[in-house]
Order: sequence, then structure tokens, then C-alpha cells
Amino acid sequence: MLPEKRLTRRRGIYLLPNLFTTGALFSGFYAITSAMGGRYETAVVAIFVAMILDGLDGRVARLTNTQSEFGAQYDSLSDMVSFGAAPALVMYLWAFSSLGKLGLFAAFVHAAGGALRLARFNTQLATADKNYFQGLPSPAAAAILAGFIWICLEYKYDIELFKYFALALTVSTGLLMVSNFRYWSFKKIDLKGKVPFIVAIAAMLAIAFVMAQPQTMLFLLFLGYAISGPVITLVMRKRRLQGRKA
Repeated sequence: MLPEKRLTRRRGIYLLPNLFTTGALFSGFYAITSAMGGRYETAVVAIFVAMILDGLDGRVARLTNTQSEFGAQYDSLSDMVSFGAAPALVMYLWAFSSLGKLGLFAAFVHAAGGALRLARFNTQLATADKNYFQGLPSPAAAAILAGFIWICLEYKYDIELFKYFALALTVSTGLLMVSNFRYWSFKKIDLKGKVPFIVAIAAMLAIAFVMAQPQTMLFLLFLGYAISGPVITLVMRKRRLQGRKA
């Protein structure tokens, strides 16, 4: 009798979505090395590039049906570098190095907040409300810091005048990431469906505004998103209280 052939399961990873994740990881790493070389504008642009690539990897995985547990974990590790460590280190090297331990503490709060936010997100994937995020998403937190640095560099603001504001901003983003505030996830937006013509015009104008002043508009957009979390949470809590009384 011929020996039975054993069926071996091929092990591997999906290449396409993980290429985008690797690109995001490299952008975060490049942001850190650029800041170490004093190229802060390049560093913040690299963080925004990481955001774009991070947004694409998940969508590509869903469109091509190539989601995997490996991809999810790899994406979280990439996010930790690009949106936790990178903005914290860029901000420290740019604004906090003269503040000693206080600056080190502020940068660490953001980095630690990013790590805790991602760990909590991974453990709640099965039970979390898909319409909302719990805590400020780490890409948005990174965009706030990167946008602020970019504005100061573009308009040549003296960092000595704003370093304590930058300190408060960095600590705030770290704390918002681990807060219980609810942030809209935008997962209900149907990009495949039809929309009124006015929506297309509004989207075109929004893109034009961002392209005209990317530093200011990106910072204001993500700052507004960060503020929306406490507002949404308070409104929902007020509605629940009113429902109980009724």
C-alpha cells in the first residue's frame, strides 16, 4: 500500500493589506529619524502619510476579503509606532527637550495613552459598538500634535511662547485616548451608495479648503473631532437620564 498523503495547510500572510501596514510603519519610523535630524516638517508630513496608509490597509483587506488575525495585530503594532511613539518623540525633540523631566513626562503620557488605547481596542473587538470608538483614536491624537507642529513651523512661531500649550496639548491627547468618551467611528458612511449632488459639492469644497491650508485645516478638523467626544458622551448621557425620568 502506498503511504497516505498528508494534507498540509499552507501558512502565510496576505501580502496586499500588509504592504500598506508596512508603509504606515515605515512612515512612523521615518518621522522619528527625521525629527532626530532636525527635519521636523518632514517628520509631521510622514505622520500624516502614515495616517493615509493606515486608513487604506483595513479598507483594502475588507474589499479583497483578506482580513486576518495577523493583519489586525500587525496593524496595532504599526499604529503604536506611527501614532504613539512617533508624535510623542517628535514633539519632545521639537518642544520639550529644554523642559527636562516635565517634557519627558508629557511625551510619555501620549505614548503610553496610545499603547493603552490600542490594547483596550484589541480586547474589545468582539463586544464594542461598531458605530463609536471608546476613547480618541490614536491616529486623530497624532494628527493633533503633528498639525500643531506644522502650523508653528509654517508660520515661524517661536516655540518658547507655545511650549506650555504644547505640553498641555500632548498630555490631553494621551488622556483622551484612554478616556471613556465616545467618538463617532464613521463606519456607517456608505462610500458605494448614491448621495445627493450637494454632498459631492460639499466634499469637493472641503478637499479644496484642506489643500489650500493643510496645516491649519487638518489641525482644526482633528481638534474639533477630539472635542466632539466629550460633547457626544454628555448628550447621550443626558438623553439616557431623560429617558429614565420619562
